[in-house]
Amino acid sequence: MTKQPLRTITTTTLVSLLAALSVNAYAQGSAPPPAKIDTGDTAWMLTSSALVLLMTPALALFYGGMVRAKNILNMLMKSFIAMSVVTVLWVIVGYSLAFAQGTPFIGGLSWLGLKGVGLDPQATYAATFPHQAHMVYQLMFAIITPALISGAIAERMKFSTYVVFIAIWSIVVYTPLAHMVWGLEGTKGFLAEKGALDFAGGTVVHISSGISALVMVILLGKRKDTSDSRPHNLPMTLIGTGLLWFGWFGFNGGSASASNGLAASAFVVTHIAAATAALSWVIVEWIAYKKPTALGFASGAVAGLVAITPASGYVGTTAALIIGAVVSPVCFNAIKLKSKLGYDDTLDVFGVHGVGGTLGALLTGLLCSKAINSTGADASATQFGIQALGAGVAIGYSAIMTFIIGSVLKVTMGLRVTEEDEIVGLDLSEHGEAGYAEVGSGEEGHSAFGGVH
Repeated sequence: MTKQPLRTITTTTLVSLLAALSVNAYAQGSAPPPAKIDTGDTAWMLTSSALVLLMTPALALFYGGMVRAKNILNMLMKSFIAMSVVTVLWVIVGYSLAFAQGTPFIGGLSWLGLKGVGLDPQATYAATFPHQAHMVYQLMFAIITPALISGAIAERMKFSTYVVFIAIWSIVVYTPLAHMVWGLEGTKGFLAEKGALDFAGGTVVHISSGISALVMVILLGKRKDTSDSRPHNLPMTLIGTGLLWFGWFGFNGGSASASNGLAASAFVVTHIAAATAALSWVIVEWIAYKKPTALGFASGAVAGLVAITPASGYVGTTAALIIGAVVSPVCFNAIKLKSKLGYDDTLDVFGVHGVGGTLGALLTGLLCSKAINSTGADASATQFGIQALGAGVAIGYSAIMTFIIGSVLKVTMGLRVTEEDEIVGLDLSEHGEAGYAEVGSGEEGHSAFGGVH
């Protein structure tokens, strides 16, 4: 028999000995090796963050095309200003209140000013990518949520009051709801502990913004300017719809917090629900009005994206078809109620986000499956009840707190522009500029993008 060289034996023995010692040390309670960053997960989370950020300018286009030409810049600014205001607040205190260890209802201040939120992984939220990547991903959700409300109060709310409103709302309403649903550090959030499923923001984003929009509409009252209020630029709205659809893949797919099969599943069902809901809305309009409209297609697509959001990480493709088919007729009829009940939800934020988000949360309880996500639940009456609890908490908390915030601002700053300013248009009266030169000159005609004013 040929003997192995002594050097080979020594090296092999040494490696085996070190491995054995390492296992023995870990078994005796020593700290495990530090978590390692996965480049694939990191790349997906940063990409998803960028996709979700894109949704706010996309929302600006979606809303902007639906208002009158004299209010286009004001509508765009309401989305863009949220990107700045919420970012600053999120860095200072928002992220800590939403995700740091605290009570079941609100996080603590341990991550105040992003102290301790660095480039290393964080076991609870970011096990395989930098903690800052989780922070910035969640920031994008915090930005778009108050911006959604702007569609309901369009063409009549003072810009200065709106800025103060979203600043207070993002801290007082959004962060506690985010903590209750997604807070897992130390003491779990109240709804997380109850087992409520909200993969990407059905309750935290859509119910909260939709209900808050309705409350603000009631506090503001109807628009004084009742002249032709048709959308001034539907091509702009359709472009915004396409960009929202695109960004929503990061909204839902990124909520898997990894580049894995669950992210792929969320991505796929998101697209299916949006496509099905857009088609469903077109069919409903075809039956009701004998004509399919571009605005109806856009509304249906967004309604489908809203409804699939809480369910996206817990349901399969068949369930996505069901959600998409059901949400459009429900939201279509909810929007028709505003004329009967007399509230002026300018761009149907409550009808799409409030109603669609609530429906999506409830359907999650009826369609979820552990075969899709083992950390979720199987569909049952019990899970439906838990989902109803989550929706109820979001509705009640958002309504009460928004009413308080809005009422205080109404008394102190005033909510509305004057009737004269409203008639002139908020672009000129609030910002001193016009989106289209013809509007600024007071001449009638076609805008630069083809809209009629």
